[in-house]
Amino acid sequence: MSDAQGDDLVSAVPAVPAVPVGGPVAPDPPILVSACLAGLATTHTGVAKPSGAVMDLVRQGRAILVCPEQLGGLPTPRRPAEIVPGPSGASGASGASGADVLAGEGRVVDTDGVDVTAAYVRGAREALKLARLAGSKVAILKSRSPSCGKDRIHDGTFSGVLRDGTGVTASLLAAEGLEVLSEEDLEGRHL
Repeated sequence: MSDAQGDDLVSAVPAVPAVPVGGPVAPDPPILVSACLAGLATTHTGVAKPSGAVMDLVRQGRAILVCPEQLGGLPTPRRPAEIVPGPSGASGASGASGADVLAGEGRVVDTDGVDVTAAYVRGAREALKLARLAGSKVAILKSRSPSCGKDRIHDGTFSGVLRDGTGVTASLLAAEGLEVLSEEDLEGRHL
């Protein structure tokens, strides 16, 4: 089955099954979480970035683990990558963000200058498929990642400098109506 066929199958699945009036109360849908936050060694360096709150969700059976980079076909470990403006420079001086990548106005490149945009976009789409299949309404993603970053990402210069922006997967999930959080948003929050 091709990837496009899989997309059609998932888009036909309702996000949350209907519960009959007076019937049982449906459990909260699972939360989509970055696998590295659940303790799996999936970051670009091949290590985990565990979050106690995310690991608790996994232990409770309330989380679906996802690594968009791996779902997009990239290996672990892999070269660091950052989002940069596309050839037209349409993103301006502030740099590109995940939404720009999805719109074809930004790219994701690794430290060797290899364009890995297609893998990041495919991984984001696969993560969205998982969210739809599970009926997820919330995602907890790894901060500062070119895929999962929310609010702040690296500036595209590989210098460690952060700027405002979101990663490719975070942008797609937010555009599709999921509430996107990072591990930094979990302090004192009940999920």
